[in-house]
Amino acid sequence: MQFKDYYESLRVVKAATPEEIKKAYRKLARRYHPDVNPGDSSAETRFKAINEAYEVLSDPDKRRKYDELGANWKQYGQAQTPGGRPFGTAGEWSFRGHPPNNVQWNDARNAFGDDPFSEFFQTFFNDGDRFSTRPNRHRSYKHRGRNVEHEFQMTLEQAFTGVTQRLSLTSDGRTRTVDVRIPAGVADRSRVRISGEGKPGIGGASAGDLYLRVRLAPHAVFERKGRDLYIKTTVALTTAVLGGEVNISTLEGKALRLKVPSVTQPGQVFRLKGQGMPTIRKTEARGDLYATVHVGLPDLLTHEARKHFEALALLEQSVQQNKERTSGY
Repeated sequence: MQFKDYYESLRVVKAATPEEIKKAYRKLARRYHPDVNPGDSSAETRFKAINEAYEVLSDPDKRRKYDELGANWKQYGQAQTPGGRPFGTAGEWSFRGHPPNNVQWNDARNAFGDDPFSEFFQTFFNDGDRFSTRPNRHRSYKHRGRNVEHEFQMTLEQAFTGVTQRLSLTSDGRTRTVDVRIPAGVADRSRVRISGEGKPGIGGASAGDLYLRVRLAPHAVFERKGRDLYIKTTVALTTAVLGGEVNISTLEGKALRLKVPSVTQPGQVFRLKGQGMPTIRKTEARGDLYATVHVGLPDLLTHEARKHFEALALLEQSVQQNKERTSGY
């Protein structure tokens, strides 16, 4: 009989503890289970060898006989003495090598039945593991349902306040509705997880999760960068030159007064602290709002306005001439 090294099958040393043997078996059984490797005959053979090794090494009495007798441990265990007592029981002798002449052998039958593996092994994984082996040739396993991902488009205002959305989900021909809460402050391309709303599990396992991939629609006024918002504001020419105030509307609809100092240049940026986007799970911590100045020119120049601009042009010309004379030009 070809010797089967059960320790090698489980990749453990001969001095391995029962816990180490159990841990090694669980790891290898998951890896080579036929349900994980459909159609792979080599994996199925390996799986059977792993189970055979564990059946022996997990039983203290069988392991002792295997360690003592090697390849023939099973046949020796089936031997009967002339008195009818099985070999190895109390009061009997033991031997190594060939048995004495007075040993009566039973017909060697397969201890595992017609199929040496499928009928023998009992359920081992009892703590929610994915796979289990069972008697009566029926393989069953638990498989958590797949996660599902959908794109979810929302406006910047909805991202600012948060929104509850009712979704219709279709799975296996059945449609169900789910109310989903999107938190305030959610960012573009972020994922929102809804636990247990993915594909159903197999064998009583839990369902997968639903992930919503957020896509923020472009806004006509505001631009978002992280937690900060950016807006362009038009300032009249006279206000930019002389200074004054302009109205700024925030994303939430609040009206703010922005002070503009004299001689404000086009493209100058003003910061309004705490008027940006909220932070997820900490809505009081908000980003800032940045207003970029655009100086507006008059659309129509009246006769009276032209006179004033002409006077201003003469004044600017006189100032320039004085600078040139002072500088020696």
